[in-house]
Amino acid sequence: MRVTFLGASRQVTGSCYLLEAGGLNLLIDRGMFQERKFLHRNWEPLPIDANKLDAVLLTHAHLDHCGLLPRLVRDGFKGTIYATEPTVELAQIVMDDSARIQLEDVKYKRKRHLKEKRKSKHPYEALYSPEDALATGALMRGTRYRTPIKLNEPVTVRFLEAGHILGSAMLMFDVVESGATRRIVFSGDVGQWEMPIVNDPAMIETADTVVMESTYGDKDHDRTDQIMDQLAEAINEAAATGGMIVMPTFAIERAQELLLYITQLIDAHRVPRMPVFLDSPMAINATEVFRRHCDFMDKRGQMLLCSDRLAEEWKHVHLTRTAEQSMAINQIQGPGMILAGSGMCTGGRVKHHLRQRISHARNTILFVGYQAQGTLGRQIVDGAERVRLFGVQQDVRARVRRIMGLSAHAGRNDLMRWLDGFMPQPRQVFLTHGEESVSLALAEQLQRERALKVQVPEYQQTATLG
Repeated sequence: MRVTFLGASRQVTGSCYLLEAGGLNLLIDRGMFQERKFLHRNWEPLPIDANKLDAVLLTHAHLDHCGLLPRLVRDGFKGTIYATEPTVELAQIVMDDSARIQLEDVKYKRKRHLKEKRKSKHPYEALYSPEDALATGALMRGTRYRTPIKLNEPVTVRFLEAGHILGSAMLMFDVVESGATRRIVFSGDVGQWEMPIVNDPAMIETADTVVMESTYGDKDHDRTDQIMDQLAEAINEAAATGGMIVMPTFAIERAQELLLYITQLIDAHRVPRMPVFLDSPMAINATEVFRRHCDFMDKRGQMLLCSDRLAEEWKHVHLTRTAEQSMAINQIQGPGMILAGSGMCTGGRVKHHLRQRISHARNTILFVGYQAQGTLGRQIVDGAERVRLFGVQQDVRARVRRIMGLSAHAGRNDLMRWLDGFMPQPRQVFLTHGEESVSLALAEQLQRERALKVQVPEYQQTATLG
């Protein structure tokens, strides 16, 4: 058995692994690369023909895990894509949205470059079309947590709760070779404990090999009460100046979680009542999927999102589906809040709101999620005085605030807690989904404190599973 690391290796995005086991070629995830320096990898072919893959297994519906699946189908993959039932629906929304945005971006870029009389460094071509995204959804097969799926006689896989977003999963493979069973676990993105909506991450007792994410492998998150205090402070600060708060927001889980927190703060009179614009058709559609899969939520999530009183509870929330509704928000000076994607400011409606608001000191840009290296969001968080938006340099005069505890990723201690559930310890641990310095720091800590055999694989490295 062996695994080849085809993404998220010494970087955060682009999740993709080729597992060769039991006579099968299995792809775990096929995510989009979002860091600027790695964008070219979205165009690179896999080292194996798409039609030679036996199956794809998807951990969850975030773009950096499912965003290149339609490209894979376009290249000839015709097998089954396994995922949990909510992930099947959510991934279709994400892929459809990605295809639409790519076509819009290509059209806009071609028009702008023609006007500026210059050529693009990248092809005027989308990675895939809406038809490719639709064809991908037709290959997806939904499953429940812990239900064994026999891929062939030697190989069985189970999807386990990852606690990251609705339907997110760890993958546990049991492979029989020469009469002995070997277990390989891919963590996917591990969530935090005791977060709203999703259940806690599953604990696994035994594994020979573990491939684990390490996004926040060098730090821990704030507690929920601290998150609420920081959110209230940022909202009140913006309200005092009459400005708008622009929140770059991931459409799945983060948008729903933020609306719950904001509603609680308004109901408790900790912040003034003001209009909240959920300017994300994808987030609106995702919320409807959440309500169709209440049995995948924890009890608190069921109570908050599956209640018949949800519309009344969110009466301050304006759902903006159309482009015309989105543009109308530009006429509102504030105070108010705009939740829009993408979460790292790499595309979508949030870039248009930043263009309107970022150069005005009365406004606030509030980041509530991870910002990968090279993304526009990371530039702003790191204190850039000017940023490029739609080909034009703009001054950053708005206040920039950041709340870390809202992350859907486990912090360092939670990752340690999850690893400590394996008894005995796994023989091999591979750390992925982290900036190189972060993954290496966590690897050094695990080797020093847990005496684990840890590797931080390079991009396209192949490792034999011992």
